[in-house]
Amino acid sequence: MYLKLNDINLYYEKFGGGKETIVILPGWGETRKTFYPMIRVLEKEYTVYIVDYPGFGNTEFPTRSLTIYDYTNLIIDFLNELQIWHPILIGHSFGGRIVITMCGYYQKKVPKIILMDSAGIKPRKTFGSWIKKWTYKFLKKMVKILPFSDKSKHYNRLIQLFGSKDYAILKPNERETFRNIVNEDLTLYLKQIRSETLLIWGQQDIDTPLKDGIKMNKEIKDSGLVILEKATHFSYLEKAYLVNEIILEFLKS
Repeated sequence: MYLKLNDINLYYEKFGGGKETIVILPGWGETRKTFYPMIRVLEKEYTVYIVDYPGFGNTEFPTRSLTIYDYTNLIIDFLNELQIWHPILIGHSFGGRIVITMCGYYQKKVPKIILMDSAGIKPRKTFGSWIKKWTYKFLKKMVKILPFSDKSKHYNRLIQLFGSKDYAILKPNERETFRNIVNEDLTLYLKQIRSETLLIWGQQDIDTPLKDGIKMNKEIKDSGLVILEKATHFSYLEKAYLVNEIILEFLKS
């Protein structure tokens, strides 16, 4: 189903018919399909909504760049339009950024939050990352001033060499959005979250390391942290049965 919100035609799906409502916010690059195994479990007792973000799945990216606040307001507008007033929020990775911004910055009141391997804490710059950054900037300037016949080809080579995998696969008009998002540190919003929060983390997560989960657990007043051994950034897929059972127990408690 589609819902027109300003210049974005947002695609979403609805499952189940329970009294309580759950809204699932996927990670960057993920779509609703990744969460179908979890939805099949949750829809037995809850009404479940899940969206495709602009640029992923069935939702097209707009002609403008976006910030984390744009994404968050998009989801808030989505909830208001469908009159979903007090949903339980589940966010994985980038979806966690939206949840943190919604409940920390905008002070959206929801009964419960589940953050799985959530992003939102900006990593400290190491000496190696600093060198990489300035090497990229130097080479980018060289491409600009040297008489290359096809500068775009050389720019793309630099992105492949120095950019993350997520960044490299994006279209040019989406890369500014990606930079806006990863450069936004949401740490200050964590203390403003008032909802009961469950943190689920893969012990071997290298994309959003466990230390981020420990810090979130410390900053969010009413929170608990579950660490999954031998699991990575996609712990909800690698330990699907266990994660689903933990979520159900949390929701019922």
